[in-house]
Amino acid sequence: MNTLTTSLLRKLTVLLAAALITIPCIAQGQETSPPASAAVTTSPVAAPSGQPNEAEMMKQMMELAKLNENHKMLGDLAGTWTYTVKFWMNPDPNAKPQESKGIAVRKSMMDGRFFVMDVTGKMEMPGPDGKKKEMTFRGMGVEGYDNVKKKFVGTWVDNMGTGIMMSEGTYDPATKTFTYTGEYEGIPGMKQKIREVMKIVDKDHHTFEWYEDRGGQEAKTMEISYTRKK
Repeated sequence: MNTLTTSLLRKLTVLLAAALITIPCIAQGQETSPPASAAVTTSPVAAPSGQPNEAEMMKQMMELAKLNENHKMLGDLAGTWTYTVKFWMNPDPNAKPQESKGIAVRKSMMDGRFFVMDVTGKMEMPGPDGKKKEMTFRGMGVEGYDNVKKKFVGTWVDNMGTGIMMSEGTYDPATKTFTYTGEYEGIPGMKQKIREVMKIVDKDHHTFEWYEDRGGQEAKTMEISYTRKK
């Protein structure tokens, strides 16, 4: 039995277990109960009204596991990229952005269903004494297209925090732009909504912009330019 079949059977087991829990609850609310002998049967348990049967659920899950053009679009971004990042840490909108460079490597995983991106770069950050010093930045993102939600999905972790940021997005073919939205909590009690915009320039170039919601006002705080390394 392959990994996909095992995963599907596990999901199916959870769904069937939920159905078995739900049916007795419904029966308790009825005025009359079926005879005790009816509870013992070797035939499949009838699914709740409106729910597909076992065969239909398995067929649907197999269909939802298939790749489509959305996964292919993410696959076109696989490869090694050099990047230049600008970020605005100074609250003064007229202040010049800080700049740094690095390498990003995107690879396919789970037979093309997801793509992992490893990022390594150098950047200057203020130390405990307030003075800036160069540090190595490392980050990792996982992207995919969720056939159930019908949305692009992503997660991000890096060595500047311990949380996992999650986001969901859409793609506009007219502008070749992915737009993701999410929320992160860098400091306890301070949740911040974010918007990410990734625009495909051509097969060897794309840009990324990060926007933060600051008291109801959106501000761009990061911009990255990627070039495919050949």
